[in-house]
Order: sequence, then C-alpha cells, then structure tokens
Amino acid sequence: MNKGRIYKLSLAAMAVLLLCVSSQMQNWLNLDRTQLGLTRLPPLKNAPPILAFTTVALGGFRGLIANALWMRANDMQEEDKYYDMVQLADWITVLEPHFTQVWTYEAWNMAYNISVKFKDPEDRWKWLQRGILLLRDHGIPLNPDTALLYRELSWLFQHKMGQNLDDAHLTYKLRWAQEMQKVIGGRADYDVLEHPKTPAEKERVRVLREVYRLDPATMKKVDDLYGPFDWRLPDAHSVYWAEIYRQHAKPNAEDTDSLRRSIFQSMRMACFRGSLSPSITNVTEQNFMLWPNFDLFPKVNAAYKKMIEEQPNSNFQNGHKNDLKEVIPLLYVNGREKEAAYWFDYLNKEYTNAFVGKQKGISLQDFVISTVATDVKETDVNRVTATLAGIYVREFQDLIKDNDDEAQNAEHLAQVVYDYFQDKIGKAAEIRVGLKPLKDIKKSVLDYLMNPDPKTAPINAYAQNILRTKLGLKLPSAPEVPTVTAPEVPPPPSSPTPPSRG
Repeated sequence: MNKGRIYKLSLAAMAVLLLCVSSQMQNWLNLDRTQLGLTRLPPLKNAPPILAFTTVALGGFRGLIANALWMRANDMQEEDKYYDMVQLADWITVLEPHFTQVWTYEAWNMAYNISVKFKDPEDRWKWLQRGILLLRDHGIPLNPDTALLYRELSWLFQHKMGQNLDDAHLTYKLRWAQEMQKVIGGRADYDVLEHPKTPAEKERVRVLREVYRLDPATMKKVDDLYGPFDWRLPDAHSVYWAEIYRQHAKPNAEDTDSLRRSIFQSMRMACFRGSLSPSITNVTEQNFMLWPNFDLFPKVNAAYKKMIEEQPNSNFQNGHKNDLKEVIPLLYVNGREKEAAYWFDYLNKEYTNAFVGKQKGISLQDFVISTVATDVKETDVNRVTATLAGIYVREFQDLIKDNDDEAQNAEHLAQVVYDYFQDKIGKAAEIRVGLKPLKDIKKSVLDYLMNPDPKTAPINAYAQNILRTKLGLKLPSAPEVPTVTAPEVPPPPSSPTPPSRG
C-alpha cells in the first residue's frame, strides 16, 4: 500500500472521528440551549406536505422559508386575501417565533382587517378576541422582553375596543364587561382577589390568572399608580399591559415614552367614559352604559405635570389646559361643584391666558353654561352623555330637596339636549355614536344614586329613601351572584378556522 493511499485513509478516519465528536458536542449544545431557554421552536404542524418536507430538509434554513412566506403574505395583503394570510402568518410565527412584526401584523389583521368584513357585531367581536389572544397568550410568552407586543396589545384595548370608530364598538365593550364582571365583579376587591377563601372565590381567581393572565397584585399596583379603574372596561387593561412591561423589563427611552403615552391616553379617556355603575352585578345590553370616572382626574393632572416637566418644549401645556377646561363643566353639572371650583381656580393660576377676549374674567357658572351649550352642538357622544347624566343627577337632587319645579325643568332640558344631539348626528351615525335611549340614561343615573353599598353610594340611605318615596319605588332585592366559567371563543362562521397553537 503506497503512502498516498495510507494518507487518504488516515484523513477519512480522522473525518469520521471528528464527525462523531461533533455529534456529541451538538447534543451538549442542544441540551445547553434547552436549559437556557434558547430553543423554543415547536414542530411545524398542519402545513402542506411540500412545506413540511422543505422545513425538515433545510433545518437551519427555516429563516429563509419564513422570509419567503412573509413576502407571499405581503402579496396577499395587497390582494385583500386576509383569510389566507391567517394560516400563512401562523406558519411564519411557528418558523420564526421571535419575528415580532409577524405577531403584531397577524393580530392587527384579525382585529382590524378581517373583523370589518362581517356585518354581525358578534362575528367582529370573535375576530377581535382572536387578535388579543394571539398577542397575550402566544406572542408575549415567547417574547417577554419585546416592548412592541405589549404596546400593540395595549393598543387593541385602547383603540379598537375602547374608541368608537368601529360600528361594533359597543358590542366589544359589552362582551368584555360581561366577562370581567364574572371574575372581578364591580369594583375590584383586592383582599378577595389576592387572598381567596371560598371555592367560588378561588375559581374566580384561577380564571383571572389562567384565562385572562391578570395578576391581582399587579392590578392593585396599577390601580394605586393610575386608578381607580373600573376593570370591566378596556381602559384599565390597556394601562395594565403597558405597565406590565414597564415593571418587569428595562425599557429604553423610546419604549418608555411609547408605553407611557399609551398609559396616559387610556387614563385620559377613562376619565370621560371609563366607568359603569358599581351597583350593576350582572351586565346586560339594557343596563350597559358608559359613564365618566372623574376620580381619575387628579392622577391625569399629575401625569400632565410630570410630562411637562420632562419635556418642557412639547405641546403638553395646551393639552393640559384644554383637558381642564373640558372636565370642569362636567364636574359641575354632575353635582361636584366643589371639585369644579377647585380646578377652575387651579386653571386660572396655572394658565393666566386660559381665558382671553370676551371670556377674560369669566365666572365659573358662566363658563359652565357656555361650555355646556357648546358641547350640545358637538358630536362627542361621551361628553353629551356626561352632560345628560349631570342633568339627571341635578333633577334627582332637586326631588330630594322638594324642589319639584326645578326637577321638572331639568327633565325638560334633558329631552331638549337629547333630541338636538340625535338630530344633529343623523341616522347614518346613530349606530356608532348615537346616544342610548333617554329613559335608559335616566335609569342608569338612578341606579347609580341608589347603589345599596354605602362605601360607593354617592348619596346616603336617608336621601335614597326620600327619592324612593318621591318616585314610588320598591325596596331593592338582593343582587344575583353570577357563576364563573371560562369563556369559550368559537371560530367565526363562514370563514377559515383561526390559527390554533399547541
């Protein structure tokens, strides 16, 4: 055997030896990656045979496959093939679970693009649920340090569910409030949520933690920092998910600013339409109505002050001034004259140019009258609802004081304001921004005043009895305690099944 042949055989043997050593090293590396949480790629399921074969064959080239699928998804977006994109995007998230943009894109596609293809509000609600579940239950657990996912989840609560830009927005709020009512109740009782004792309380907390991924201790921190919130409405959850990242991560300056703005905007909107009557223990379509949460305004004001101090060259001063001018009249007409007077004095001291021209030196009463008259001419359903609520609060207060003539005047004024607003918006916008029937608004105010819980009732039991006598009302019955079950989210009808994950 010549030397050349021996040399080649030696090289071949060495190659085999090195290959065996390499395979053992690869096992150790895989073990280390698993222990360090670096390997989170699940096997590809329910994919076409060609995709499954290519994925197995290429192994480490999964990223290239994901890129090709992503380009195909972009083409489908331009062709309005949103349903096909659902499964395609699901494969991309399986191939590249840390590709953040796919998670946000897929959630947005479900909540915004696909949902509006349906006329039935219930069908739209199911697709919005899918978008929320995708980010909350799958994207964030796989990417706990990615601020964008928390920001997008917060945005779905704040904008898609919280705003009134979608014709089905009231359905979204109603269904979410009903789910939260079952596990949280009216105002959150943190002693019960953090230390459940009875089997029913323990089941409520289990559903709260495992289904909705809400931690009672963190909820209390959020309430202490930014509340008090009504957790049946989306604003609280928008703040919660933005704050979760701020508490458990180390966001950079850009992320901090983005999440802080999300928190602040949700707080501000909750101030004007972020509450339901605490007396409601079973949320229904008939008693569901958004009310202001004026107890939030001191913290909204503090948030403004902090942002102005940190960014003195921004335009936050104008926003602060305008919010003060917006909340003062609503406080006044809702029977909170002392708070209105305090903030009116604060406004004049903080901004000497708050009132100029004909309004210079205006009194609180004249400012309230002129603002309410202007609000009625606007098409902001939240401000008009708050104004009507305030009128009815004053009507009931006049009844308690035996001022029956003033109460009758308030009743007439409420009807005039209601008719004017409904005529102004017209039939086309009535579904999206129309007012609830006037009798329902009046009943909700009455339910609010008649709250049997002395801790949250706005008037005492003596005043409640006077009002009950005036109106010929019966004594209240004990509230029904709802049972708690985990919600089911069936797939939307007449559409491809949304992605599921093992």
